Amino acid sequence: MVNSPPFDALAEVKLRELLNHPAVQAGLAPFLVALFTAELLQRLKLSGLAIIAGFAITVYLASNFTIEPLTAARKIVLLGWSSALLALLLTLLQARWISWLLPVLGGAAAIWTAQRILQQQPPQVVLLWGTGCAAYVAILVGSMDKLENDPLRAASAATALGIGTGGAALVGASALLGQFGLALGSAAAAHLLIQLISNQPLPAGRTFTLPLALIAGLTGCVAVLSAKLPWYALPILAAIPLLAWLMPLPRQSPRIQVLLLMMLTFAIAGGAIFVTWRVAGDVPF
Repeated sequence: MVNSPPFDALAEVKLRELLNHPAVQAGLAPFLVALFTAELLQRLKLSGLAIIAGFAITVYLASNFTIEPLTAARKIVLLGWSSALLALLLTLLQARWISWLLPVLGGAAAIWTAQRILQQQPPQVVLLWGTGCAAYVAILVGSMDKLENDPLRAASAATALGIGTGGAALVGASALLGQFGLALGSAAAAHLLIQLISNQPLPAGRTFTLPLALIAGLTGCVAVLSAKLPWYALPILAAIPLLAWLMPLPRQSPRIQVLLLMMLTFAIAGGAIFVTWRVAGDVPF
């Protein structure tokens, strides 16, 4: 007679299999963690930390994170966590120069992140792609920063930007970078869901917009340099927060405003995924 495995051991195996599923790592887990974090910290007006909390759980589940060797993906993680700490410190400051400083820091972060990849290219390529990556991240950081005090626009743009970046990176043959982007979109969707249910804005701030913009921007740049994401997908993605900021909204309930924002931003995100699919082909499953 063959002895069956103990129930606890079988349950542990099933749980491990569940946590190893990409849909859980980049979708369900960051969504639930972000939902809990946003609810827990909203009275402190720090619900924006839901973004980095959701991203952190994906990093924990999807990779055995170590500092060495310091690859581009690990630099994205370190810079994402550092940006959340910086955003916390910036909540104590209200100076106008911060809005100008953050895009500059974002551009510098892009160059540092892509440094090893760019060093393997000819000088003219280094200049072109280094400038392009720095400009892309700077634009995302600057445009998302304009939405820090508008949580409906910020959460809508963040959800579309995260899903668009992650979906395009995934189609572009980078599973880990795809999970990074999709985790951002899932975490932002949790923040947005609370606003839809309560029909009231939920404070976002730079603890929400800065990590989101920096991680999404760096993820897109690295996906272009190391995978099959076409460069012209980045301007499409960069349009998401800009159009969310510029889009006129009727004086309706937050639910109506979110619906209109999502129709616009998701259409743009879908465009970025589509052009990547045209170049890269099928999703690498």
